[in-house]
Amino acid sequence: MPTNSTNPNIRTRFAPSPTGYLHLGGARTALYSWAFARHHGGQFILRIEDTDLERSTPQAVQAILDGMHWLGLDYDEGPFYQMQRMDRYTAMIEKLLAEGHAYPCYCSQDDLHQMREQQRKNGQRMRYDGTWRPEPGKVLPTPPEGVKPVIRFKNPLTGAVSWDDLVKGPISINNEELDDLIIARQDGTPTYNFCVVVDDWEMKITHVIRGDDHINNTPRQINILRAIGGDQPVYGHIPMILGPDGEKLSKRHGAVAVTQYDDEGFLPDAMINYLARLGWSHGDDEIFSRDQLVQWFDSTSLSKSAAQFDPEKLAWVNAHYMKQADPAYLLSETQKRLAQAGHSTESGPALQDVLALVLERASTLVQLRDEAALFYRPVGDVKETLLPMLEEAGVKEALLEFQSALESAEWSHEAISGLIKSTIKAHNLKMPKLAMPLRVLLTGITHTPSIDKVIVLFGREETRRRLAQGLGAVA
Repeated sequence: MPTNSTNPNIRTRFAPSPTGYLHLGGARTALYSWAFARHHGGQFILRIEDTDLERSTPQAVQAILDGMHWLGLDYDEGPFYQMQRMDRYTAMIEKLLAEGHAYPCYCSQDDLHQMREQQRKNGQRMRYDGTWRPEPGKVLPTPPEGVKPVIRFKNPLTGAVSWDDLVKGPISINNEELDDLIIARQDGTPTYNFCVVVDDWEMKITHVIRGDDHINNTPRQINILRAIGGDQPVYGHIPMILGPDGEKLSKRHGAVAVTQYDDEGFLPDAMINYLARLGWSHGDDEIFSRDQLVQWFDSTSLSKSAAQFDPEKLAWVNAHYMKQADPAYLLSETQKRLAQAGHSTESGPALQDVLALVLERASTLVQLRDEAALFYRPVGDVKETLLPMLEEAGVKEALLEFQSALESAEWSHEAISGLIKSTIKAHNLKMPKLAMPLRVLLTGITHTPSIDKVIVLFGREETRRRLAQGLGAVA
């Protein structure tokens, strides 16, 4: 069992773009970065990469913060916002221009389109051809009047960018495969790949754990980092999460805001446990606490293969955590959710007694609420459901006899269970023939916990009232 190897110099970060909610893939990236820092006794930083002004919204920022809070992923520094660091990016771009690591490019969109079309016709890789790249002895075109240039990074033409990836092992990409990346737009706004490099360097990030869709960005970022004289962090690129059908995770699979899982009744510790296993393992352990995750987590057990999201497995994990949860927490959460659904628990059995009965039947807090609601909501019209049951020989007579016997019966599980058994025996019925209409009369549905326990929880007066109301409606 690995133990924490304390290194307070280790600094990880989670850097989402606020162009949407915090989904499962982002939450897992945040979790791994958080767990790695906590395992080593280092620092975990939250950075909001909000330079995409057209798509970034305050609502998306809040959704990210809410998701992090719900999951309990506390950060040591931040949140930092890139739009508040524009001066730093501008200064660094000026430095690169002055040192010859960047240059202005006046190509219009039409120029770039024609460039790509010509390359396509020639069977070449479509890329920027270096028209405005300064080289010794090269005569550059005359800058067009009234056109603001973009700023491009002068990527090395030879050699390779190599790094030993925490997850995938050694990776090397030739510089010939990379073109000169735009690092500032015409309006002067710096681009994602440039801001990331400056931030990671100035925030002293030592380990970058992120999705493997960023692998193509990494060599570009390393080259920029070298140009500004920064230290290269350790990169780890984790595979994506796939849906149950093996396709890219989408909304139909569960790629929704993590806070929606709160709405659907999942526990944050269960979600942490489940997310951790989507690409990381500690032997065959399926269930582990947050503290155990921190103790065990290191990069050697990160999977190189894509993980598949399994809603049934998530529900199984959540059911386990619900059964282990503090009864006071379950009581509070169910009380809140019942109130939100319009159900009052003031009249009816004690909610803690109801939860003790129905907890085994629920995998989420929403299911727990719905099971508990049976004891606090009106039955409604059950005539259509009940009549076919009463048409069977002996059922109505058995119900009336049982109803009468309840008036003087001892009010305990044993006594009520015995009364049900003696009633079905007297009328030569099987258990479901009596239990099913009793369930409908008392709760309005056909599937409930053991009917004798339901009756005991309702109490004599409420049971009498519901039976009389239902049987009177079909008399």
